Amino acid sequence: MIRTIEEPTITTTKTPVSVNGVIRWKDVETTTATESAHAEPKPVVLRQEIGEVLRSVRQRQGRTLREVSHSARVSLGYLSEVERGQKEASSELLASICAALDVPVSAMLREVADRVAEAEGNLAPDTVPAELREQYHREFGARAH
Repeated sequence: MIRTIEEPTITTTKTPVSVNGVIRWKDVETTTATESAHAEPKPVVLRQEIGEVLRSVRQRQGRTLREVSHSARVSLGYLSEVERGQKEASSELLASICAALDVPVSAMLREVADRVAEAEGNLAPDTVPAELREQYHREFGARAH
């Protein structure tokens, strides 16, 4: 018996996306049903996740790349590349960008970590639910500290 292995079919299309009132074209990949059923999880690229979070924060604030790059003392082109996940930003640069966005580095990294956990299928809560915390204090009381 000879088995044939189908090549995965990936189709890339352009979809219009409005960014601050400006229409941009974003590549969207779609795969065939047979491939998606057997597909390996796509590895997470940390620089892309960081860039997407930074861009999301900036856009929620209604700020331009120019404004943030000036405040962070980073070239506009370099900040754009960081946001698009094309450049791996140093910790010093990330601290400068976060300061310009008035967002703690820890908050930005927490959002990145949540996105990575979701991509990996790890959806465990990172905090103790209130009912478990109360039960713990009832059972162990003052000894818990």
